[in-house]
Amino acid sequence: MTIVFSRRDFGKLALVGSALGSIAMNGPLRAASSRPDSRVAGVRIGVISSAFGNMPAAQIIPAMLQIGLSEIELTAAHAEALAGAPPASVVPPVLPLISPVLNADGLQPRCAQLPLVLPYSITAGEPARGETVLTAEQQAEQSRLQSRLREWRAATTPATWQAVRRQFEDAGITVRVLWSGMGYVGPVPTDADIDYAFRMARGLGVSVLSGSSKLAIAPSLARAAATHGLPWAGHTQDNIHNPELFATPEAYDKLLALGPQMRICLDIGYFTAAGFDSVSYIRQHHSRIAEIHLKDRKRSRSLGGDVTHNLVNNWPWGQGDTPIREVLQLLRDEKWDIPAQIEFDHGCRTTSGAVTEIARCFAYCREALA
Repeated sequence: MTIVFSRRDFGKLALVGSALGSIAMNGPLRAASSRPDSRVAGVRIGVISSAFGNMPAAQIIPAMLQIGLSEIELTAAHAEALAGAPPASVVPPVLPLISPVLNADGLQPRCAQLPLVLPYSITAGEPARGETVLTAEQQAEQSRLQSRLREWRAATTPATWQAVRRQFEDAGITVRVLWSGMGYVGPVPTDADIDYAFRMARGLGVSVLSGSSKLAIAPSLARAAATHGLPWAGHTQDNIHNPELFATPEAYDKLLALGPQMRICLDIGYFTAAGFDSVSYIRQHHSRIAEIHLKDRKRSRSLGGDVTHNLVNNWPWGQGDTPIREVLQLLRDEKWDIPAQIEFDHGCRTTSGAVTEIARCFAYCREALA
């Protein structure tokens, strides 16, 4: 059997070095001893922890203090790491070679051979856009690690996750959302897998559990959300050819119809790339939108296809088509209490590291809301 892992499982390719390396190279961004406050003009600005890429989980809080961010969407992998979970993967994090100069197309040389447009024959059968295939020996070791991890997970209690939350609270950072992938790639989650994610979320005290998934899995998520009394929000994708994904308003209508606890995690970068209007959609559906993910992408059709490569069609903020500024101003003007989470996915188009780029994104938010 071949085991396939997505880039989210091993950290984003976009990471350039560690937090400490970025801070040392670019100078201190903020006095680490001060308590952060990233609510700007009433808009809650946070960051999803996967934006820090392969950075060790223990370095995320210091990095957030340097940037000045006071809210986080914590991934399940980072929550487990901070709780002392055993290793889950035989594949070490990959830190790509970074050139200090972009090529003529504005790309890191390591990204130059990646296709911009993904043909339907590739995109129709998720996953796509970055995967690692294990050897037979690695599969055997992976199975052993997964067995040990399952035993560790079975022994967790609410106190396990409360201790993780306190690490952030002690630094003045609020854990608003838990991110846990639910079958977008890899095997279909079992009822036990889903229950574990919800128990983790309840232990962390978050207001919503978010993740990428598929419509076929959503009824199980809706039942668990009702049982645990905690909303679940489906994350936007951009493959409009796959009706199982939350890539169109129609797919989101089907998700919301499953029950009052179902919500939307609207990634306005993907939504824009897929050809939809984020501002009007938020106006119509703000009561069911649990959070908004911020990234800048161009409309895929303007680049020659329906679906584009996630690593190549991601741009430094202000260079794409995503209405980040307009969405933030809408939240401000309407006083809608919807958290806006910074994502750093444009590593192919920058020579800077994650901490520096996330700080630039936060500065963009502050300027847009000034």
